[in-house]
Amino acid sequence: MSEDDIPLPRYDFLKGAMLLVDKPKDWTSFDVVNKIRHKLKKRLNVKKIKVGHAGTLDPMATGLLIVCTGRATKSIQSYQDLRKAYTGTMQFGATTPSFDAETAEDAHFPIQHINAELIEKARLQFLGTIQQVPPMFSAIKVDGQPLYKRARKGETKQVDPREVHIFDFELTRVELPEIDFKVTCSKGTYIRALANDFGKALGSGAYLKALRRTAIGTYQVSDAWQLDDLVDYIKHDELTKSGADMLNVEDQSNPDR
Repeated sequence: MSEDDIPLPRYDFLKGAMLLVDKPKDWTSFDVVNKIRHKLKKRLNVKKIKVGHAGTLDPMATGLLIVCTGRATKSIQSYQDLRKAYTGTMQFGATTPSFDAETAEDAHFPIQHINAELIEKARLQFLGTIQQVPPMFSAIKVDGQPLYKRARKGETKQVDPREVHIFDFELTRVELPEIDFKVTCSKGTYIRALANDFGKALGSGAYLKALRRTAIGTYQVSDAWQLDDLVDYIKHDELTKSGADMLNVEDQSNPDR
């Protein structure tokens, strides 16, 4: 049987479905959710359908996003609790306020002293259970307000370090000022913060230049829908309208993006 002969999966979106989606670059996780919700409401001719995602990806990141509909949204927390796997690139010799390429470089540092021995010694420091301070450009709320809103105003706020676990941290290409990596980590780990902290451990500075989530638990991005293909499927396939009326999640972005 060829790949073209394999039947597409069948979903009951109202009753509940779990979708693996490969999030495109420059889309927020909310953009993806709102796009799917908008297309489902139109295709099913319903006013309300509950749609949510398990684990936010930053706009510059790509890769696996778990999207749940209907009653399956009750399982979102169980997916969020799973370990995550990523590949990416760190840029050394500079830092940014957001710890990634979303903001401009704000400081520069030497890299001439960095060698293989120093890199390996630093890498080992980030294996196992570590304390990590979340970046200011994050959705974590302090005093009822997301940190990123304060950061955009130029404000800073003291954030307590959080315990996270790095199961595996492999450096796959070292060509300074760039280093490619693979990492498997617990929920709540900020890869942007890992890049920033790794730069400090090398007596320099670093930020996250690129990131792709490759797995959530046993779910792989290789099994995920491309967003355009999923939208096309929703538009043209015979979708069931069975199931109880679900409460809608308030739109947070432009559904036509």
